[in-house]
Amino acid sequence: MLRALHLASLGRGSVSPNPMVGCVIVCNNHIIGEGWHQIYGQSHAEVNAIQSVADKSLLAQCTVYVSLEPCAHHGKTPPCVDLLIHHQVKKVVIGALDTHPLVAGKGVEKLKQAGIEVITGVLKEKSQHFNRRFFTSVEKQRPYIILKWAQTLDGFIARSTYESKWISQEFSRQLVHRWRSEEDAVLVGTKTASHDNPQLNVRSWAGRHPIRIVIDRFLRLPDTLQLFDRSQTTLCYNILKNEDHHQLLLIRLPEKDFLQHLMHDLHHRKIQSVIVEGGSFTLHQFIEGRLWDEARVFVSDKTFGEGIAAPRLPGSIHQRQWIQGDQLLTWFPVS
Repeated sequence: MLRALHLASLGRGSVSPNPMVGCVIVCNNHIIGEGWHQIYGQSHAEVNAIQSVADKSLLAQCTVYVSLEPCAHHGKTPPCVDLLIHHQVKKVVIGALDTHPLVAGKGVEKLKQAGIEVITGVLKEKSQHFNRRFFTSVEKQRPYIILKWAQTLDGFIARSTYESKWISQEFSRQLVHRWRSEEDAVLVGTKTASHDNPQLNVRSWAGRHPIRIVIDRFLRLPDTLQLFDRSQTTLCYNILKNEDHHQLLLIRLPEKDFLQHLMHDLHHRKIQSVIVEGGSFTLHQFIEGRLWDEARVFVSDKTFGEGIAAPRLPGSIHQRQWIQGDQLLTWFPVS
């Protein structure tokens, strides 16, 4: 199952809004086939694993390890359970059950009805955590929200003038570009867009560009900003108007419960994960609204003495890592 999860990770950044899934086929204690879901809309992990088996006649003697319950419905591709039943595999071992209403145990039920032995819950918590973006989207009807910022050793994310470059080290900034390539979207507020003029793309890593999201309630940001260069899809959420331009959408939302409406709209657009990169006011809104699932905070050895204070998180530190001269803290909310 660990191997299946490793294979699944190879689809990170390429399969959303589908979950990442890996599959390993074992016969007589030997792996004879492997596969993972590689690209959204293309064949799933089980299909790729079965296709990799040289001698298909062996499948009836095989145990299939899959990190997530095989699908039992027609989507972009046919149901994976039908293929497993067609080959009459001996046993299917599943990491986590799929909570999507179209699956939700139906895959397991169909396999059992076909006489195939099914074992569930192997590395269950690890499998669920691995696909936490997918499960959040299905169960909470909103994207998985990652808060990200860099702060000085004395607790500031910018100077009083809002100038912040550069608090973190070069390797930390490269890691942020990798993260951007792995998530569906990156979001900033009005002040960050104005003062930093960010590109919010992937430059220091090989991978896809995320969808750019900017909150500009009163549409005061100038169209000369790099965010509005039409080089990648950009969503601008406001309270004034809807407009559709090439690679740029202005999306009007009600002023009341603005963030909740934004989450609903992103979910409707099948955006499964968002990195919120600032600024302070926007980060505070997500924290106060309890609309976050993970936080990644770089703490440098620099000091400002005074400036814009970093947000305070109510969760607990899950992990500490050192990256060059920075400390990376990973937080999760208190359950």
